[in-house]
Amino acid sequence: MPHNLALRMRPQTIDQVIGQKHLVGPGKIIRRMVEANMLSSMILYGPPGIGKTSIASAIAGTTHFAFRTFNATTDTKKRLQEIGEEAKFSGGLVLMLDEIHRLDKPKQDFLLPLLENGNIIMIGATTENPFFSVTPAVRSRVQIFELEPLSNEDIKEAIQNALADKERGFDFKVKLNEDALNFITTATNGDLRSAFNSLELAVMSTQPDKKDLRHITLDTVENSLQRSYITMDKDGDGHYDVLSALQKSIRGSDVDASLHYAARLIEGGDLPSLARRLTVIAYEDIGLANPEAQVHTVTAMEAAQRIGFPEARILIANVVIDLALSPKSNSAITAIDKAMADLRQSGNLPIPRHLRDGHYAGSKELGNAEGYKYPHAYPEKWVNQQYLPDKLKSSSYFDPNETGKYERALGATLEKIKQLKSQKRD
Repeated sequence: MPHNLALRMRPQTIDQVIGQKHLVGPGKIIRRMVEANMLSSMILYGPPGIGKTSIASAIAGTTHFAFRTFNATTDTKKRLQEIGEEAKFSGGLVLMLDEIHRLDKPKQDFLLPLLENGNIIMIGATTENPFFSVTPAVRSRVQIFELEPLSNEDIKEAIQNALADKERGFDFKVKLNEDALNFITTATNGDLRSAFNSLELAVMSTQPDKKDLRHITLDTVENSLQRSYITMDKDGDGHYDVLSALQKSIRGSDVDASLHYAARLIEGGDLPSLARRLTVIAYEDIGLANPEAQVHTVTAMEAAQRIGFPEARILIANVVIDLALSPKSNSAITAIDKAMADLRQSGNLPIPRHLRDGHYAGSKELGNAEGYKYPHAYPEKWVNQQYLPDKLKSSSYFDPNETGKYERALGATLEKIKQLKSQKRD
């Protein structure tokens, strides 16, 4: 069989794309573009292995355009020139441009005219947010679409498709136990390429029996991935249970339990989920009681994802211990939830006239939009005026917690402002 399983199972039509229904489902934007034969260049961004190249391949297959790939980091400008000549000769092609955020200026200067005249339909792929990482000259010529992480059901569907497809999957009999299927589904963390590679390694390293059947058990898959099933249960819910237990243990200041659940996630190789959850915990549960913990967490998790396992476990341990033993406050999330509840109940109320957009010169004497009082023009940098809409003008959302000195300081400032308001001072 040529190529690896992930390449063989690459979608040939839009209907074969796994997940991303918000883009390729019935009536959705990319499907509409393909069906109307009105393709335009685009950038797809999201984590690795969730379908960026698959969508590009499917677009090419459905529209019968030639399909070429180019890596902005490793491929040369000469290769890009060759692709450009082919596009001019053939009347157009789909170019999958990987790591587009690393496209240097000489390559960019050559490519832009080809995008302008439509000879090349470029589908850029990046794990970085293109609104920050891709140059404006490229961004202005493309549509930008964010891909969603693949669910466990998406991964499971793709694996089952590969097992059932005798042409692109395996041309011999394979039996995959249910617990082995669930393990691959959850252990690869939404990365379909990784799931296919794991399945292929397990299958190809298994000897067929007398009936030429390759029987893949949980033990086979664990051995192939060099990971244990201890972090998951049969239906995959255990993965989320461990994440939940981690957050609740940190919230409850049980450092030993926090390290235990972090270890289970580390053992499962689940760095993306760990990084995301620890960042959420830092802001949701530690909050204003210890803002420095949030900075430490974000910095450490960005570094952890750069260096990867096994060294990332050291950074994770530092963060978990810090968060578990830090003072806790949920006042920020409680405050925004109260504000959002009021918003949903009352709708978009009229903004006070003096807060609406208008010129201001930054001084009390020159005045501002419709009577707005500029706080910096007052000695205490505060002035008594209404900011909330009339219907909510007496609402109060933030209730400071006393667990950390920073939030106590915020509470003291809030109390001072309340006293000034009560004095009707302006």
